Amino acid sequence: MSVNTGHGLPFLPGYTFRDATKSAFHRPQTLTYRNGYALPRRPTVGIGQTPLLSEQLIQQEISELSIETPDITYCSSSHNKTSDFIPAHVAFDKKVLRFYGYFQEDVLYSAEERYRVRPVIIYYYLEDDSMCINEPPVENSGLSQGKLIKRQRLPKNERGEHYHWKDLNLGMDLEVYGVNYHVTQCDAHTQEFMESEGIVLNEPESIPVDPYITHRNKPQPSFITPSNFDELHQFLTMDRKVLRFFALWDNADTLYGETRPVTIQYYLVDDTVEIREVHAPNSGRDAFPILMRRQRLPKRMREASDPFPRCVLEVSSQEVDEYYSPKDFQVGETVKLLGRRFLLYDCDGFTKAYFQKNYPDVEIKPKEGPKKADTFLNRKMEVPPYNGFGSLEDSLQNCLSLVPEPPKKNMIKMLENDQKVLRYVATLDSQNPQDEGRRFILSYFLSDDMISIFEKPTRNSGIIGGKFLEKTRIPKPGSTVENPEFYSPADFAVGATIEVFSHRFVLTDADHYVLKYLESVSDQIPCKTLDSLRQRLGIHQDKGGNEVAEPSS
Repeated sequence: MSVNTGHGLPFLPGYTFRDATKSAFHRPQTLTYRNGYALPRRPTVGIGQTPLLSEQLIQQEISELSIETPDITYCSSSHNKTSDFIPAHVAFDKKVLRFYGYFQEDVLYSAEERYRVRPVIIYYYLEDDSMCINEPPVENSGLSQGKLIKRQRLPKNERGEHYHWKDLNLGMDLEVYGVNYHVTQCDAHTQEFMESEGIVLNEPESIPVDPYITHRNKPQPSFITPSNFDELHQFLTMDRKVLRFFALWDNADTLYGETRPVTIQYYLVDDTVEIREVHAPNSGRDAFPILMRRQRLPKRMREASDPFPRCVLEVSSQEVDEYYSPKDFQVGETVKLLGRRFLLYDCDGFTKAYFQKNYPDVEIKPKEGPKKADTFLNRKMEVPPYNGFGSLEDSLQNCLSLVPEPPKKNMIKMLENDQKVLRYVATLDSQNPQDEGRRFILSYFLSDDMISIFEKPTRNSGIIGGKFLEKTRIPKPGSTVENPEFYSPADFAVGATIEVFSHRFVLTDADHYVLKYLESVSDQIPCKTLDSLRQRLGIHQDKGGNEVAEPSS
């Protein structure tokens, strides 16, 4: 039978007592960290209680772990043992060891080579002991190079072990997935790290030369008699190098002929020429980019090939005595290509540098190019006069595009001045005696600068009141579509005349909000407008600049 050691009573109903001094009833934690290791938390042992056997074992394991020191660590042996625990992914973050090596690839069914030497770079990531192998790309190699093995932990043997940085050294063979990579060198950071950990590196080695590369790099032959040009050397040295000339195609001799700008491109890799047209937007011409396809242009034909039907059959090298070369394209001169005359007036920077290096005796004389101001396309668009229908913005949109779009609005101004309206009282200035006594309310909307006019109904006048003018922007007399000028609050002074679509209105009164708003933006409003409103509303300023209402009579 269990016995309550605190009171000497058995654990039976009626023999247990509640601890009145206990104040914490939470569930305690069962896990904790000691010296960087996750361990179960040892429960608190009361006074006079004996810890369990499992608790004693746990305490013994903790003591052994705190005393035990590993034989080989990632850091130096002089490191303080009582320092805080730092995980490997934090201590070795972005720290990579880099080794250089190569592997030999057998080549089958080739008479020129038996094997191929392919250099590689081996990266070892210290944070998670992963590795990746990359092959640096070689131009014109014809091989798919780049990342050979993606980042992962590489297996070392069949027992499931993986490669560690302690297994790496110079001069060793690294077997990965059936391929032997021979490690030859490493960088300075890798050498410093390995030596700090007590690993002696072997002497660095050099990567053997690929026999096929040696076979391709033949010395330049020296011949006494003229020889054909080495096309392979031309391809390797002149690939993607193009001479570009800016020219004018003189086609004025034909019916409706003109001078059109073109671009002549000379490809140094195979001595071919291509002519491209320079198209301007809205020129009315079909956008054919190529005026002459890329081809070798014959400069002088052989005499025996005069009866050859060139317009039907393709001209071969047997009929051509000489082709066009870069020295035939001189800036500032006219060159004739396939019966067409082209004036070379300029070239790009690479072409100038090429001529200065290879043809220093050729003088480059750039000329003035075509004048854009003389063409029809660069004329300024003439906007037709306003016909009176719709607003000026809508009429202008019909001139700018075939499918007109609505004019753009100032959204910030609309949000700041939403529901802000200036109201004025106006009368109609007309020679018709029936228009006397008609009163109008002119509303100016500050959000979009539009104006609407409402006529107050008058009894027995014979005129139906209501909306006189829809909400719209009203231009001033004499404004054009190109430079429209609209009415603003600065023009609405008491006694001023406003012309609205051939109707003249005279402002006679305004509400107090108009004066309050215009005084808040007084730097944009003329003093004449403010004085007329103050005089009409019976408000004047005292000596201190404060507004005082005049006493009513």
